[in-house]
Amino acid sequence: MRPLFWTAAIVFVIDQISKYYVLHVLKLDLVRVIEVFPPFLTFRMAWNRGVNFGIGAGYDMRWVLIGVALAITVGVLVWLWRSGGTRNMMIAAGFLIGGALGNVVDRVLYGAVADFLNMSCCGINNPFAFNVADIAIFAGAIGLAFLSDDSGKPKKKTKPKKA
Repeated sequence: MRPLFWTAAIVFVIDQISKYYVLHVLKLDLVRVIEVFPPFLTFRMAWNRGVNFGIGAGYDMRWVLIGVALAITVGVLVWLWRSGGTRNMMIAAGFLIGGALGNVVDRVLYGAVADFLNMSCCGINNPFAFNVADIAIFAGAIGLAFLSDDSGKPKKKTKPKKA
């Protein structure tokens, strides 16, 4: 489980440092938009009170979403402990858990998740913003999906058949 905890800690720290820098050094919550590498990367402040893409933002879901994130964190830890997950599964889970806990801290401190990364390309103007934790959650979930079989256990390595 050591790779999981180290990965989660590193992701959590990078997420929180990036949010601190954007909020307290760049003052993005006051400036609102900083063109970093237009049109590909813009820092665009968005406080997400809901789930993905702001779904449910009109409702006070702060504590429900904190509870869900913590329950998922515990569930993933128990699942991997019981299934004997591989090193790669532990790293993927570390991404997911570090990101989830980073967003939990935002909800506790600010009442919403601080999203600031906005990426657009090729004439498509993306209206949504995200953060480092969101990237880690997505990467971790995809990693776990590809590294486990249908029963949730680590995928067995198949040996090529000898002719």
